[in-house]
Amino acid sequence: MTLFDWLNEITLSKRHWSEFSEEDKKEFNPYMINRFLSMNENYIELVNFVQTIPYTEKEKYYNIYKQLIPKKKVWLKYIKSKVKDPNADLTEIIAKHFEFSKREAKMYLGYLGKDEVKAILTKRGVEEKEIKKLIK
Repeated sequence: MTLFDWLNEITLSKRHWSEFSEEDKKEFNPYMINRFLSMNENYIELVNFVQTIPYTEKEKYYNIYKQLIPKKKVWLKYIKSKVKDPNADLTEIIAKHFEFSKREAKMYLGYLGKDEVKAILTKRGVEEKEIKKLIK
């Protein structure tokens, strides 16, 4: 069974746990179930509560969701992050400039304005054409 089959079981079919094969039970992934169910704002508090159960107790997860989620077809649209990662080369240059890790440089790039980044790149000897590419 796929993740979406399991989501349909929880929200629509609601079969008993014992009806699934051992192979199907192994495919049940509480983390991903939580992740997708939390995309529906009506289920956020429920997911937050159920997350306190250890992931190893798959049957408990399934039964709680099966009993508490109303029986109906549900659209669970996955919400992607809108934040883009900065250019890897730009991150590396900023990391070297400030003697940061790349992770810290990525975070710091969020605070710097384009003019400041441009000034740093110019100071580091990067050509104007390359600067435009990096800042884009």
